[in-house]
Amino acid sequence: MAEEQQQVLMSVEAEALIEALEVFPIKNIGSPKWQKQHEYIEKLNMQALLSASAQEEEFVKETLITLGKVTCLIEDLLSVEIWKQNVFNVIVQTNFKPKTSIPLYMVLYHEATLANLLETILFHKESLESAEDATLDLLDYCYRKLSASVGRKFDFSENLPKDGSAVDTLKELEKQQEKMDFEIAVKVVSILRYLTDALDSLPLSMASRMMNTHNIPCLLVELVENPPWTKSENGKTTKYIEGKWEEMKGPEVLQLTKIEAQVWLSIYNLLMNPECLKKYNFNSFNKAQVVKLKSYMTEVLLDQLPMLCDMRRYLEQLSMSDPNPPKLDLVLEQLPEIRDRIISSNEGKWKGIAKYQMKHFFDPSNDEIKQQAQRLADTYNFDVMDSLLTEVPKCCVCGNEATKRCSRCRVEWYCKRECQVKHWPKHKQVCDTMSGNVNSQKSS
Repeated sequence: MAEEQQQVLMSVEAEALIEALEVFPIKNIGSPKWQKQHEYIEKLNMQALLSASAQEEEFVKETLITLGKVTCLIEDLLSVEIWKQNVFNVIVQTNFKPKTSIPLYMVLYHEATLANLLETILFHKESLESAEDATLDLLDYCYRKLSASVGRKFDFSENLPKDGSAVDTLKELEKQQEKMDFEIAVKVVSILRYLTDALDSLPLSMASRMMNTHNIPCLLVELVENPPWTKSENGKTTKYIEGKWEEMKGPEVLQLTKIEAQVWLSIYNLLMNPECLKKYNFNSFNKAQVVKLKSYMTEVLLDQLPMLCDMRRYLEQLSMSDPNPPKLDLVLEQLPEIRDRIISSNEGKWKGIAKYQMKHFFDPSNDEIKQQAQRLADTYNFDVMDSLLTEVPKCCVCGNEATKRCSRCRVEWYCKRECQVKHWPKHKQVCDTMSGNVNSQKSS
């Protein structure tokens, strides 16, 4: 019985939802039909995580492959990325005063959900193979996300809005977007590693695009040198592990996290692949950057990832020699098409799309807010979400272990009453919407 309660979808239900997935024009992002698909993807994401965590049959992944919908997920990912860059940025510059920020937040969160679902299913090589040429666009997406994260100081502070104005609401959404950008970058590290794992099954131009167009080896070196998921302040080192920041003490500093291991495995896949090396231009800059890795390859690292011993020997040889110039392919290079097609079809329309969406999608009536709240409550099975927790929840205000949960919306966790009261001005709107209590919004 307990196992049944931990299922979000049955196999037949998942197939029906996946079959209904479609790609929406930028103009229709945030529409009621789009919101319904967002709910579908949330459920599919939770079920995919449950199946993978329990090492059970991954029927969500299998059905996505069978119905050819992995490409649809990638195009959806690119669409919402473009929307955030070109439409959301217009909205935040306006004097938009919605009754609730939930519809806008839903779109912002959609990218993180898609990245999470793709991270789960792309672990399997056949998922990437089914995406075919769309993997070129996925590679470009990974490059954009990671290059924007190198050396970036993400703001994780919890500054509460000073009042209830729409300006503060939009600023808070921008802060939430920054946090989600970090979470997405973490997922993208794994996706990039899976791409490097499957090079022999991907489009012919994938290796050349990795090695030369985007110079992924040098990007990965930058992530080793300036990882955004590691912070050193006041003599303390904290690392981002399983969704939270943890202080590393003593030898723990040298222990690889999952993210760090994925970066090193990607480097290994590229530098130990003869076909990749044939295509790579080891000019003076690239060679100097790659050789830098030697100083990070300590015995402690090699004990954790023994296969890197071969790579260290290769780097020692590289430091004392000049590799042959890259082999020029006489094959026509395939280029990513999805992102360019979406942008070109909407060029010059961004302000008009923002105005249309603010009027029709992002300022719902009280009745629509009630309906949205009910659908959200139906989508998020909190018992299932709790079963995915691997540790004691943390207070959303101070980070201490939490034992109390908001009884109305069941979204946020707290360690004590004082933290809940302090967080209420920021949490009130979300809580009212999730619990369907729009009357309190009207009277406030």
